[in-house]
Amino acid sequence: MLEITDYINNDFKAINSSDAIDSVVNFFEETRFSHFPVVEEGTYIGCISSEEMETFDSSKKISDYRYALKGFFARTSMFWVDVLDVFSRNNTTVIPVLSDENTYVGYYEITEVIHNFYETPFVKEHGGVIIVEKSILDFTMSQVVQIVESNEGKILGLYVSNTSPDKVQVTIKIVLGGMNEILQTFRRYGYDIISEYKEDAFLNNLKDRSDYLEKYLSI
Repeated sequence: MLEITDYINNDFKAINSSDAIDSVVNFFEETRFSHFPVVEEGTYIGCISSEEMETFDSSKKISDYRYALKGFFARTSMFWVDVLDVFSRNNTTVIPVLSDENTYVGYYEITEVIHNFYETPFVKEHGGVIIVEKSILDFTMSQVVQIVESNEGKILGLYVSNTSPDKVQVTIKIVLGGMNEILQTFRRYGYDIISEYKEDAFLNNLKDRSDYLEKYLSI
């Protein structure tokens, strides 16, 4: 699988703040992006929304609407799941990518990142999925790994799927090992089992949480 940075795209140059509104409207009509990065003297200053563009005066420039720019972006150092989170929180099909020195380097398109996501073993490989929950004060990720591996299980992936002021919830995808033994061990260590061995339900949940992303895959 490619690194997430291999998906940085520069097929289209960033919009310049001095560009005319009507030319940018035409750009969005051709590309069907939801947003696109805007630069000023080479520096990223925010994203412009194609939807909001429809309300702008076509005789003006992007710089006249600086207040409408959205400041979201991804870093080149981000892991793919963090990039996916930026897409989700901003309901966008394009994310500008900045270096750790704040240099604009290109953008991510949702279709390419989603393809990368579905190619990960966490989603692609067969296995059992369980969701466990424990007091946030008593929880350690190393203990979760130790419980699975002590029962001859192999973890394909895990992530913190929910938190509250007093509890943390972790979703784990597992192959090999005895699932019943793993679940029993979690219970002995004080974990509540939220979901047991429901791979299909887990994958559907991932897709449900990314419904807005899915519609762009068919464009």
